[in-house]
Amino acid sequence: EYPLHRHVSGFTSSLRTSSAEAFVPTSVDIPNGLRRPHQKPAILRKISAAQQLSASEVVTHLGQTVVLASGTLSVLLHCEAVGNPKPTISWAKNGEEVKYNDRILLQPDDSLQILAPVEADVGFYACNASSALGSDAVSIAVTLAGKPLIKASRATVINTESPAVTVDIGSTVKTIQRANVTISCQVAGVPEAEVTWFKNKVKLSSAHHLHDGLLLIANVSLSDQGLYSCKAANLRGEVTESSQLFILEPPRPLPYLEDLTVMLSSAETGTRSVLTSPSGTKMTVSPGSSALIGCAVDGHPTPNITWLYSGEPLSLRHRLLAAGRILQILNVSDAPDGEFSCLAQNEAGSLTQKTSLAIQEYRWSVDKLMACSASCGHKGVQLPQLRCLLDGAEVNISHCKEKPKPALQPIACNRRDCPSRWMVTSWSPCTRSCGGGIQMRRVTCQRLTATGSSVPMSNEACAQVSKRPVDTQNCNRQPCVEWVASSWGQCNGPCIGPRLAVQHRQIFCQTKDGTSVSSDQCSALPRPLSTQNCWTDVCGVHWRVSLWTVCTATCGNYGFQSRRVDCVHVRTNKPVLEHHCSWRPRPVNWQRCNITPCENSKLLRGGEAVRGRGEKEGRAVSQKCSTARL
Repeated sequence: EYPLHRHVSGFTSSLRTSSAEAFVPTSVDIPNGLRRPHQKPAILRKISAAQQLSASEVVTHLGQTVVLASGTLSVLLHCEAVGNPKPTISWAKNGEEVKYNDRILLQPDDSLQILAPVEADVGFYACNASSALGSDAVSIAVTLAGKPLIKASRATVINTESPAVTVDIGSTVKTIQRANVTISCQVAGVPEAEVTWFKNKVKLSSAHHLHDGLLLIANVSLSDQGLYSCKAANLRGEVTESSQLFILEPPRPLPYLEDLTVMLSSAETGTRSVLTSPSGTKMTVSPGSSALIGCAVDGHPTPNITWLYSGEPLSLRHRLLAAGRILQILNVSDAPDGEFSCLAQNEAGSLTQKTSLAIQEYRWSVDKLMACSASCGHKGVQLPQLRCLLDGAEVNISHCKEKPKPALQPIACNRRDCPSRWMVTSWSPCTRSCGGGIQMRRVTCQRLTATGSSVPMSNEACAQVSKRPVDTQNCNRQPCVEWVASSWGQCNGPCIGPRLAVQHRQIFCQTKDGTSVSSDQCSALPRPLSTQNCWTDVCGVHWRVSLWTVCTATCGNYGFQSRRVDCVHVRTNKPVLEHHCSWRPRPVNWQRCNITPCENSKLLRGGEAVRGRGEKEGRAVSQKCSTARL
């Protein structure tokens, strides 16, 4: 490591460096013809003293401190770096890129030359070597004899992940808890300056110090937050730079939100409340009601809360309460679907908590699957089980009848090769229709593959799984039966037409050896007819009518006349019982007649007399006809 004090050619060198800056890479000779391996950039640290080529020119390498004198006309800062590919060299002063001009020059060998240095040139110069593989940087201090110089930064460093962070004094540091924070106070000065550390203007004990101007704050917590100051002092004066340390705590969920309980107690009846959570919560509400949604989070600094609905800013009617930690939905029917989320953010990170409001309604669900239709092979499918749900609980399916049913798409399942098993064909027709026959079928051992093809297997493969099915069996063991008919009876049934009657016979079911059995045993056979039409002379009959009698009146409304109607045999012309002629309608045997007005009352009275006599005769004829029919 570099000595902390070195007098060089009448100049004083005083530069505090880290152990990393004291690393000097070694050089390896590569034989001709071999390709040089890739190497990250590394700046060569020279430990030789600065060279004074003349009273007015100073040449030095990185790792030194250059103290300008009144007669210094030129300062040349060398920066040599190695690496493959060759690194690019750039210079910065006090953290900002050096702006070259006719007085500050970049030499062809990447050295930085300052001509006629003035007090404005005092500062820390950093050489940065970079390539695609990485970078390396080393600083050199250029100062005047007198008041010390501190290498300071005005950067803001935010650390939300790394377990350790190192910054220059003057930076603002925002870091998560339990990280190790190192603050570097790099000092240059002639004479050498003494470094003192303060926290919130209170001097820190030496237990907090590390060598070479580094302050380590290990495993930081909220109690370590504050203003850290580095004071460098020598006989010529002192200078102080400070860094503000903020402890960040990313947003984290809380199990309880007291404000939500207070708000709910004063809300209208029927208002429901729910807390969001990282994994998501759910609350069932009634249509048209109000709801309170709480975002219970903590963090440092206090997180800002943004509410979203379905990932978008809120556009429905709402109120923000308790500094935005509570969202009141005035009418939940405005948000039939979607998810409410609260996004809590601070510099340490962000946290999204969410909840869903479900308006109570019946709905179809297909979240469960029925059993697979096959255990193997290529035809196994599962159909989603259609269920009717209310607030996640299954109810009678009739409640969802007004809802459109979702399409049920079958899902392939158990598409794999089946174990070897016996395959049988259909039974052959029985060799006999009755009395005992034989049926046969083919029995083989096969394996059904997942592609649907059958692969023949040995019988032994199936025998290990199950017993071989039979390939023959008895059939049609019922006795042979038949219908047997008696002789036709006489053709003397009721007449159904001219010379046409009906005759009967009896039908029996019996076995081939003549044994009578139940008719049910012959039910499979066509049954013979038990009745048929037949021809008979007995039915050769017809209705015979006589002439109409003289009308009983010449006018009026009561005149009638009659005639004789008989059923007679066609051949003998003799009357027979009327039922033999019943297959044809019987002609009428009386009718009204002379239904015309009479000319005068005399005729009318005569008509009434005739009417009385006619009605008497009519009743007698009707009685005679009725007797004949009987």
